[in-house]
Amino acid sequence: MFYFPVNEQLSLKLPTQADREELYAVVDQNRCHLRPWLPWVDDMKSPDDYESIIKKWLNQYADNQGFQAAMVLEGNIVGMIGFHQLNWLNRQGEIGYWLAADQQGKGLASAAVRALLAIGFEHYGLIRIEIRVAAPNHRSRAIPERLGFRKEGILKEAAHLYGRFEDIVVYGMTATEYHQGIGREGAGCNIK
Repeated sequence: MFYFPVNEQLSLKLPTQADREELYAVVDQNRCHLRPWLPWVDDMKSPDDYESIIKKWLNQYADNQGFQAAMVLEGNIVGMIGFHQLNWLNRQGEIGYWLAADQQGKGLASAAVRALLAIGFEHYGLIRIEIRVAAPNHRSRAIPERLGFRKEGILKEAAHLYGRFEDIVVYGMTATEYHQGIGREGAGCNIK
């Protein structure tokens, strides 16, 4: 099973069916915070709604098509991060993430993205990683900007979010840039 220690307090792990209640509780407590940016929030109405999605996430990992990992801070799930998709033909991946409102500003999401860069470039051998963020989501956009991703463009009205269309900012990083030290801070890849 996938487990990745990010630092002394934060780790990443594949969620299991045993995590349904906790995942639901984190999303439920953060609905107002998450809803403007994530189109699935209203669909998660009970812990049972996580049964099929966790099964899908586990199959995605088993099929080597990416993974979705819980961000676990001192034993508690505080968000999710993962490779939404892996394009093996072109050796590319796309990272997505969300974090509970009360955990923002602590560097957790940046540390988790840095860990995914190490996994993507060092373990999977990807040559390119993208992060796509709704243009008005400045807190989420700050993460790839802080880690040295390049802003590559804007996809106009590319995301439908609860009756409105938002522009999406595309950030990219290549393996060459990563191996030159961009986005790294002592990150090494040691998946367990």
